[in-house]
Amino acid sequence: MLVDPLTILKKYYDPRSDLYRVLYLHSEAVAGKALAVAENVSDLYLDRKFLFEAAMLHDIGIFLTDAPEIGCFGYKPYVCHGYLGREIIEAEGLPRHALVCERHVGVGITREEIKERNLPLPVRDMVPGTLEEKIICFADKFFTKDRGTAPREKTVPEVIKSIAGFGAEKVGQFEGWLALFKHQR
Repeated sequence: MLVDPLTILKKYYDPRSDLYRVLYLHSEAVAGKALAVAENVSDLYLDRKFLFEAAMLHDIGIFLTDAPEIGCFGYKPYVCHGYLGREIIEAEGLPRHALVCERHVGVGITREEIKERNLPLPVRDMVPGTLEEKIICFADKFFTKDRGTAPREKTVPEVIKSIAGFGAEKVGQFEGWLALFKHQR
């Protein structure tokens, strides 16, 4: 199936809007990082075309959330953008891409965490499973969405600091990805 991520993004975002620019620049940075990671672990035989497409679409659900600092004036908490994106991309007929949307938030969110933290999410595991899902989730952690500026790549210590508030097991998971993807600290 031919997938043009920009056509899909433009279906949901006005390409002249600040929000489209924020989303596009962030997604482009994540896609670039994901492809660089794939190059670094070429022995893993990854689907680079899928990596690019899914990285470009992973945050499509943000417009449905309430995050005014980046220009989102939706009705759901930001943590919901993953499963909302899944619904959008499933409706586009791309179930594999849709799972990336849902599973990239944080370093993944388990059913138990959703229950324990009373998160406003469907109660199911939303954890990256495939190598491609893990790479996009990993790459996403290096870039924020900033209104008015191009994304700056965070350092590994900055990423770890941003994850640390969610628990030592999340940091351990990220550190495992650093090793798996042969990423420089």
